[in-house]
Amino acid sequence: MSSYEDNYKLDIYKFRFNVKKNIDVFSNCNINQRDNFIFNKKDLLKKLFKILGGIILGIGTSILVFIAIFYVVFNQKLPAGKIGAEADNLAIQMRNSLNYEAYLNTNYLAWTFNKKRQYEWFKTEGRCIVIWKNIKVHLDLKKTSKSKVFMEGNAYSGEKKQEYIKKALAYFNNDSFWLVAPFKVFDKGVERRLIELKNDEKALLVTYTSGGTTPGDSYLWRFDEKGSPKSYQMWVNLIPVKGLEASWENWVTTKSKVKLATLHEILFYKIQLTELNTSE
Repeated sequence: MSSYEDNYKLDIYKFRFNVKKNIDVFSNCNINQRDNFIFNKKDLLKKLFKILGGIILGIGTSILVFIAIFYVVFNQKLPAGKIGAEADNLAIQMRNSLNYEAYLNTNYLAWTFNKKRQYEWFKTEGRCIVIWKNIKVHLDLKKTSKSKVFMEGNAYSGEKKQEYIKKALAYFNNDSFWLVAPFKVFDKGVERRLIELKNDEKALLVTYTSGGTTPGDSYLWRFDEKGSPKSYQMWVNLIPVKGLEASWENWVTTKSKVKLATLHEILFYKIQLTELNTSE
């Protein structure tokens, strides 16, 4: 047998002896010694949990600080403006820049909102088909109680029917607003105010005092050099930070000749309106 094999066997023997020795030592410990060993493990766990708690607290504090800074930086007061002919003329100019006459003559509008919900709006008839997940609601906008609900293609009349109708109406109010808001500045219950900004820029503050899902919301429209809307700031109930700006861009002229925006950006969040189709 070679000296290498002898050394290898000797190392194995020493390893087994040391392991057995350590086990024997722990087995021969008295109760107090074993308790001390277990206590040390518990003490170590307590320290680990304390460290983890500190990390979690630190992260939570950082998030709260970020929210506070975000609120201070972006939150703005609702500006005061003047109701009158100047404000009305600015609203008329905005509508006309997007071919308001074509909008009036458009009966059918179809679109998909952020790849989540699909719409087929028969504007003149006052009805809209709203689809999300496996739910389809034939929404009667004149009398919602006449609306019909379908689930997986089958008529649904279960206990959640009214809930689905209510949700479809809320979806429609929100998602159609992102499509046709410039044409709703003379709706019933709307107040229009002229706001004078820096550099002689004029903006239009529109407040919806009634109707919709969240009455009381206000929007400050800003315009490009041609008088077309380019963005608005929002003072709405659903968003705690007031005055956030949303862009109105990627304008397209549809088949019925009305101009509609298909993209809105709010900071790092995008709202996309796709599969847009219209007809008279």
